[in-house]
Amino acid sequence: MTALPVILFQLTCHRDQRARGFQIQLTCKVCRESHKTQVWLCLLVLSLLSTPTCANSVNEAGDLRICLNDLIHNVKKSDAMLYAPGIEDFPDFCKKMVLKCYMLELIMVLDEEEIGRGSQECVRDFNYNLQTTKNDLCPACETYTLQNITTFMDRLMDLLENLNST
Repeated sequence: MTALPVILFQLTCHRDQRARGFQIQLTCKVCRESHKTQVWLCLLVLSLLSTPTCANSVNEAGDLRICLNDLIHNVKKSDAMLYAPGIEDFPDFCKKMVLKCYMLELIMVLDEEEIGRGSQECVRDFNYNLQTTKNDLCPACETYTLQNITTFMDRLMDLLENLNST
């Protein structure tokens, strides 16, 4: 049973391999502790590197516009009335909250019209990654006026264009 720590020591700690007994066990314990630190540091670095990929950027709003242009002929068939605020209906600091409202309404239309999951994946991904913070100064989605799908899509495209220009 004492041979196992010696083998681990020789594989992971490239120090004096002629050491015996207590020295090997002590050095091997120090070596194991340093590996734990290295593992935690690697996990920290990986988590920091992956963080920016979760946030929506301006380019993704542009990508969403391209995706919506592909979906527009399918959703135009809907007779749903949707909450669709115009750009003048909300303050600038509410843009992300309003965009979230649009995404939730759009996903509902995509589900009702039974549009294939592959076609709507870009909308769902954008909605999933959209980071919003609750702001009591921003009106709830349901306070905006109900509009038909054509007006809804036009206003959504205007909002995305506005987000790209800022």
